Amino acid sequence: MKFEIIVSLIATMIFAAILTPFIRKLAFRVGAVDNPNARRVNKVPMPTMGGLAIFLAYTFATVFLLRQQIPTKQLWGVFGGECIIILTGIIDDIFELKPRQKVLGISLAALEVYFVAGVKMIHITLPFIGSISLGWLSLPVTWIWILAITNAVNLIDGLDGLADGVGIIALSTMGITGFFFLNVANTFVSISIFALVFAMVGFLPYNFFPARIYLGDTGSLFIGFMISVFSLYGLKNVTFISVIIPVIILGVPITDTVYAILRRMLNRQPISHADKHHLHHRLMQLGLTHRQTVMVIYGIALIFAFISLLYPISPLWGAIFLTIASLVGLELFVEAIGLVGKNRQPLLNWINKMVKNTTSKNSH
Repeated sequence: MKFEIIVSLIATMIFAAILTPFIRKLAFRVGAVDNPNARRVNKVPMPTMGGLAIFLAYTFATVFLLRQQIPTKQLWGVFGGECIIILTGIIDDIFELKPRQKVLGISLAALEVYFVAGVKMIHITLPFIGSISLGWLSLPVTWIWILAITNAVNLIDGLDGLADGVGIIALSTMGITGFFFLNVANTFVSISIFALVFAMVGFLPYNFFPARIYLGDTGSLFIGFMISVFSLYGLKNVTFISVIIPVIILGVPITDTVYAILRRMLNRQPISHADKHHLHHRLMQLGLTHRQTVMVIYGIALIFAFISLLYPISPLWGAIFLTIASLVGLELFVEAIGLVGKNRQPLLNWINKMVKNTTSKNSH
């Protein structure tokens, strides 16, 4: 049976690779094309909607190749949400939706998986406090989780191969963590995760620099949505560890989103205001090439992935220390590259002041 799963996953990757050139032609035909402008990095018109190839390959795997591995309710319950999110992405890639229209599409998909598939947060267990039932808060908390993660992945899709590669790293880590630590009774979650990973790997050669097709919102929304849904399987009864693991795994898109919101609030701009100060923009402004920037962010994503794998084998105090160390290290990196702004470096300024005071005391 395990050999059959491996063969099915490889077939999924090959199917995605074969399908992508056809989706590229389709994108040109229906007008799903990114034309160069001040905010785009592409110099020539580029077909988007590449995520449709990933979705079709993943659906082929789960509905046909791996059908015996996935419970019927989970398969079709989540499939409804997938269709809503894919439709939202396709419409956005062709006609360009407004932010609130995109939020509506994600919200409808979130409600579908909540009520039909039963994918939701029910309890939360906090250190030193114990288990708390979310009750009526279950719906808004689940909705916010899906909306936040889907948007976070959507926001980092700014360079060739970036969202696809970071998504592969995040999902692979989630699949490994889920299989060995969180979802031993629900191995279908890990199998589904790796089906998506292999579909994304099949697409990556066409998307990596220099790209021949973009993920588009069809892809970035779909990947973000699926990551949020998969993580919720491990969050039905939330503990400090189970909630922190997906957050750390998704460190790159979450960091970029949080600091983008912070940057816009400090500059008194609307949260939906588009700018060229995202993580990948800042790294390129510091002199890195397109390919180097993508590889650096892959490296950061791998560091987050490694940290997340330490959580399940750490005691509570170790998990708390890991979290604090990660947050401090992240803040130093963010300030060093000027993600919020060149003049907004409170931690670096404080360290600099401490070093100067220590040095001046020693010199006396």
